[in-house]
Amino acid sequence: MAQKEVAVIGAGAAGLTAAITAARGGARVTLLNAHPRIGLKILMSGGTRCNVTHREVSERDFNGGSRPFVARVLRAFTPEQTRAWFESMGVELKLEETGKYFPVSNDAQTVLDALLDAAREGGVEIQSGARVVRLERREDAEANQKDEARATGEGMPEAPFAHEAVEATGDSETSTGARYRLGIQKVKTAAVFGGQVMRRGEQHWPLPQAHADRWLEADAVVIASGGLSFPRTGSDGTGYALVTALGHTLEPPVPALTPLSSDDSLCRAAQGLTLNVELTLRVNGRVAQTIAGSMVIAHFGYSGPAALDLSRHWLRAEGEERRVTASFVPGNAPEALLAEWIDAATNAPQRTARRHLALHLPERLAERLCEEASVDPAAQVSQVSREKRGMLIERLTARDLGVIGTLGYEKAEVTAGGVRLSEVNPSTLESRVSPGLYLCGEILDVEGRLGGFNFQWAWSSGTVAGRGAAR
Repeated sequence: MAQKEVAVIGAGAAGLTAAITAARGGARVTLLNAHPRIGLKILMSGGTRCNVTHREVSERDFNGGSRPFVARVLRAFTPEQTRAWFESMGVELKLEETGKYFPVSNDAQTVLDALLDAAREGGVEIQSGARVVRLERREDAEANQKDEARATGEGMPEAPFAHEAVEATGDSETSTGARYRLGIQKVKTAAVFGGQVMRRGEQHWPLPQAHADRWLEADAVVIASGGLSFPRTGSDGTGYALVTALGHTLEPPVPALTPLSSDDSLCRAAQGLTLNVELTLRVNGRVAQTIAGSMVIAHFGYSGPAALDLSRHWLRAEGEERRVTASFVPGNAPEALLAEWIDAATNAPQRTARRHLALHLPERLAERLCEEASVDPAAQVSQVSREKRGMLIERLTARDLGVIGTLGYEKAEVTAGGVRLSEVNPSTLESRVSPGLYLCGEILDVEGRLGGFNFQWAWSSGTVAGRGAAR
């Protein structure tokens, strides 16, 4: 029986995993990476340390499509199996207090090197600067050639699926039974990427206006081309164009895990502060999402885990009336804060407002909130009027952050949206629309919260897709 030819599009975390898995399953694998440099997002991740996974991962840590679908994929390659896999490749991991796993080396290069070594040892042919700009099914290509022949009055060529520069994925002669052919553009610099980066919420993606320098044939294709985050790394949305050209539909992509922008004066007054908060997104006056965690106040707006996790929900509500508020005292209700203040006024009447707020807040933020509530920070708690006290507590628990947008794909760690999960078999991640096509990673309508969850999705989905493609 002839060895199965598998082409994997995208050499990020999911693509490398799929290629390694397919090769170990007996397939001859060609791994195509659009950017001349491989693994750029892996190297950038986790502050260049690469947050490989998390101690506890479940479908509840993900947004997007069906959670039962996500749970099934996660069960197929669990965090425990992920850790054992990396240990087997020589990557020693450490667990931090946050529940995140990092390489002991604190260097993402360790992770990338291990994956590349495993791919090469498995016989994977890795091609960088190989951007797939066309992906055609055999029957579609033959039909197109017949239409062209009828239109021109010429006869059909002897090999209807052949092309002047067609290669098989291995050293063998071109397989006449190959299901797909891939048109590949040779890329020398990152300048070709990013033309579609500003397109948010689109469902229709035209193929790149780029010439295919050569063609490749494969029995199965795995698309792990990512979404639109950090487009200069090669994830510029071309994968969306390839899958929609084959008949797939998209949940409209938007940036996720991207900082929130604001023109609020608080950003200048409290710039650089990091604090625990509870953020609430209200859409049309109703609470749509509440997220607790760390937040960084920056000159442009807000960053840190809580702000990044909220960003996809803000963008999904685009076109609606949106408002983000922060409680700077998470877990404390206004009534409890009022009771605490009254107790201080009774039992510690000489305590200043500044000192009282220091129980909960950095001094710079406390003074700013006092100013907004017209409270003198040096005033004794017993001397602050009921009205001003109420205004201050309101700012402590529900301060409007003046969010006006996000920093978009250029700063997004992932993309929300992608191929709808109903169009993919959860057991194999094979397309229900185009047999022989497999999808994994960020191109699917799944994205996790901050903390190693998106990497776990890459390892799990890449494994499932690689297994399926090799069968």
